[in-house]
Amino acid sequence: MPKQTKKPQVTAPAPERRAEILATAAEVFAAHGYNATTVRRIADEAGMLAGSLYYHFDSKESMVDEILSAFLGELWTGYDAVLAAGLGPRETIEALVTESFREIDRHRAAVAIYQKEWRQLATQPRFQYLSDSQTRFEKAWLGTLERGVAAGVFRDGLDVRLTYRFVRDTVWVAASWYRPGGLHSPEEIARQYLSMVLDGIAVRT
Repeated sequence: MPKQTKKPQVTAPAPERRAEILATAAEVFAAHGYNATTVRRIADEAGMLAGSLYYHFDSKESMVDEILSAFLGELWTGYDAVLAAGLGPRETIEALVTESFREIDRHRAAVAIYQKEWRQLATQPRFQYLSDSQTRFEKAWLGTLERGVAAGVFRDGLDVRLTYRFVRDTVWVAASWYRPGGLHSPEEIARQYLSMVLDGIAVRT
């Protein structure tokens, strides 16, 4: 009877180490761009051999996919809760802005990657969800602004599409300078931002 050989046990990668590698990869992608980033560069920053990194991820595409899908999944959990809450138009805008700054706090590097790379990545079938998310995002914000104009909460004649673009860009560009644990919490930054956008900065006479 042939001698049975014991099959080697295959252990799954430790979730903590995997998360550490993703966090490192996110910072590298954000700093250098997706095209310029190699698996070797991520491995060097993570303090490991490139071959060892493949034990956790099969490609840099898989890494950026996981980074962006995790960020957007959490973003839409928050946004959907706001949109389902039955708030008035102004309160909805305030809540969406606050949730956006919270996401920048949690996923600053992912936000930077999304801003720089989503159009290029979205041309690949794997990343179709980036275009879908962009469409949902625009619909949520434009719909709220239009609802506010119709209700007389926002001024008549407001160019809602232009307003949406200004608000969208000025909120998310904060990922380029915001650092978690800084002087101001995301909620405080949102409060100051909303005060400027909704109430202005000039003294009313």
